[in-house]
Amino acid sequence: MKQHGFLKAVCLIGAAALMLTGFLSPASAADKLKVGFVYVSPIGDAGWTYQHDLGRLAMEKALGDKVVTKYIESVPEGAEAERVIRDLAQSGHNLIFTTSFGYMNPTQKVAKIFPKVIFEHSTGYKRSKNVGTYMSRFYEGRYLTGIVAGKMTKSNVLGYVAAFPIPEVIRGINSFTLGAKSVNPDIEVRVIWVNSWYDPGKEREASEALIDQGVDVVTHHTDSTAPTITAQEKGVYSIGYHSDMSKYGETAHLTATTHVWDEYYTKVAKEVLAGTWTSKAVWGGIKDGMIELAPLNKSIPADVVALVKKTEKSIADGTFHPFTGPIKKQDGIMAIEAGKHMSDDELLNMTYYVEGVLGTIPK
Repeated sequence: MKQHGFLKAVCLIGAAALMLTGFLSPASAADKLKVGFVYVSPIGDAGWTYQHDLGRLAMEKALGDKVVTKYIESVPEGAEAERVIRDLAQSGHNLIFTTSFGYMNPTQKVAKIFPKVIFEHSTGYKRSKNVGTYMSRFYEGRYLTGIVAGKMTKSNVLGYVAAFPIPEVIRGINSFTLGAKSVNPDIEVRVIWVNSWYDPGKEREASEALIDQGVDVVTHHTDSTAPTITAQEKGVYSIGYHSDMSKYGETAHLTATTHVWDEYYTKVAKEVLAGTWTSKAVWGGIKDGMIELAPLNKSIPADVVALVKKTEKSIADGTFHPFTGPIKKQDGIMAIEAGKHMSDDELLNMTYYVEGVLGTIPK
C-alpha cells in the first residue's frame, strides 16, 4: 500500500512538473502561434514603425486566441538586432517579422541557427528556405505625391529629407521627381541625407536647411514627423511618409504615401498556422492595398485632386507605370526609352538620380 501510494505521488508530481513546463497543458502558449516583431524606431503615433504595429494589432484582432505577439522597438541595426532576433527565436517565437532594411544580414544569420522558425524581412532582398521578404511599391505613392507637389509649389524648388542612399530611397526620390515634372517641367528637387531612419533632430535641421534654400514643399524618407512639424512652423507645405501626418501640420500637410500591412501580416500568420507558408519575395502596391494616399488637403484645387485620382486608378489597373520612358538620368544618359517602362529588376537596383534632382548620391 505504501509503495503504491509513493508511486502514485511520484506520478502526480511528474505530471504537474510537465504541465508547468507546458508539455501537457492543452491551453498553453505553445498551442498558439507566437509572433515576434522587431522595430527600428519607437512606435509613437505616426511613421514607419507605427504602421507596422497597426498591422500587428490587426493580426491580433483577426486571429484572436490563435496568436500571441511580442514587439521590441527602437532596435539598432547590426549586432543588437541579431541579439534581439535570436532572443525571440530562442524564446519560442514561431514567426518573426524584422522590419528594417539593416536587419537583413542579422535575420539571415539567426535563420540558419533556427531552421524551424519562419522569418519575414521587410525591404530586403536575401531569402532562404525559412526567410521570406516583403516590401511595398512605395514609388507608386511617391509619384502621386509628386504630382501634388509639382502643382502646389510656387518656387519650383522641392525638398527631400532622405535616410540612406540605398535603391529603395533613391527610387522614391526619382519617382517623386518624375511625378512633379509630369505636371511642372520647371521643378528641381534638392536632397539632404541624414544617414538615419529615425532622428527627429537631424530631420528638423535638414528640413530647415532645405527651406532656407527656397524649398516650399518638403517631403521625406525618414520615420519621424519632424519635417511636417517644421514645414508647419515655417509656413511651407509638407508631404508626409509612412503615415497620415496631418495632425502635425494642419495647413502644411498636403497628403502622404502610407503603408498598409494589416492584411499581409494576417495572411502570413494564417499560412504559418495552416502549414502552407513558403518563402517568397512579395512586392505589393496600390492594387494590392499595401499603398494608400492619406486624405488630400482641402487647399488642393479640384482639378489636381481629379488628376491624382485618375493617375492612381491607372497605376492600380496597370495601364500606367510611374517609371515609363522616356526617362533620362541626371547626366542626360537615357535610362529608359519612350514607350517602355522599367522592370522590377531595374527598379530594385536603381543607383542614380533622374533629371531634375540636384546634387550627388553619397558613396
